[in-house]
Amino acid sequence: MKPFYDSDGVTIYHADCADIEAPADADLLLTDPPYGIALDTDYRRFKDGSRHRTVENDAEPFDPKRLLSFPCRKVIWGANHFYGKLPTGGTWIVWDKILTNDITRPFAAGEMAWSTAGGKNVEIFRHMWNGAYRDSERNLFSHPTQKPVALMRWVLERWTEPGDLIFDPYMGSGPIAQACYETGRRYIGVEIVEEYCETAVKRLAQQVLSF
Repeated sequence: MKPFYDSDGVTIYHADCADIEAPADADLLLTDPPYGIALDTDYRRFKDGSRHRTVENDAEPFDPKRLLSFPCRKVIWGANHFYGKLPTGGTWIVWDKILTNDITRPFAAGEMAWSTAGGKNVEIFRHMWNGAYRDSERNLFSHPTQKPVALMRWVLERWTEPGDLIFDPYMGSGPIAQACYETGRRYIGVEIVEEYCETAVKRLAQQVLSF
């Protein structure tokens, strides 16, 4: 299959990840799959919120079986939503969004990933991310479950080395792709929605221009 984008160590495929084989030499699977929670992505119900397209394949419970079959180390975001289908052991990564205790806040105070990359039983990364109140990317709202590039950089710098190959079968708008580019990791990403592939490429182009 011809890549949608292939430059500077970053390769992106516009495809269903079921149609793409994981690279045998991947050093880390790092991805943010649909959680199977039928997320309401119409954020207009929040102040200054906007409407996003629904998350593909989010209506049915997510089965991580295929991801678990890959031989490389893994970091899988949202795994708390399907933890009953995961092996015992591993590391839990907690992204603390540093929210206030205001009970009216609409978003979760943190998000979790399950990992076989090593480390302690629980690792914590703190980075404010609450609607428009963010420590980074304050004007970028490109995906309903968007995560900060800073978070992905932290994961990469903690458990991989420059030149390592990262595989991301659920790319979304490309935060992992950008983090890999910034830290000198090679990247292969797959995304079923062409609009998000285009967004990821634009973000990479802007990153190039910023140097």
